[in-house]
Amino acid sequence: MRYLIVTLLSLLAAPAWSRGEQAGDFDYYVLALSWSPTWCALEGDARGSPQCDRPFGWVLHGLWPQFESGWPSYCRTTAHDPSRGQTAAMADIMGAPGAAWYQWKKHGRCAGLTPDAYFDAARDAFDAVQKPALLRKLDRPVTLPASVVEDAFLAANPTLSPDMITITCKSARIQEARICLTRDLTPRTCAADVVRDCTMSDALLDPID
Repeated sequence: MRYLIVTLLSLLAAPAWSRGEQAGDFDYYVLALSWSPTWCALEGDARGSPQCDRPFGWVLHGLWPQFESGWPSYCRTTAHDPSRGQTAAMADIMGAPGAAWYQWKKHGRCAGLTPDAYFDAARDAFDAVQKPALLRKLDRPVTLPASVVEDAFLAANPTLSPDMITITCKSARIQEARICLTRDLTPRTCAADVVRDCTMSDALLDPID
């Protein structure tokens, strides 16, 4: 009991920033692409997000530094924060400027890059992935196995293999495609804690408005 009390007191005494890892200390990236109609149906419409007034399909959720197990967040860095202009410039692929600011604050600082370099890397990674054209042609909501979405990405991106991409679901809907990349943005095998494919056989996929 005495050991437990001492341990708890030492944790309480630690400065808050000690919970943030050192910027640049990570193993690989996860490129997270969100299906915009799903986010709008679950969150964005209720918030009145301008993202939901535009015909977005896959948008950039984030480029996330990862460890082989777990991930850093809210890292300590000497890099300055991005300007409003820098975050606004990402709205064309992220949906809204606020998304870019949040991603920088939680994940971007951990990359050990300046805001310009981080957002350039995120855009390069996003642009390098071919988004399945078939999904943009939907004219009505459909239910389908999540594996069909993964297969569509694999067909559109021959350099990817099944262990380099995972499809996630939320509230019985197709949520995201997550692709694992090396630090120089080439595809790589995902670590075990990232490869958690949605196993639904009837996930809802809304069309682009």
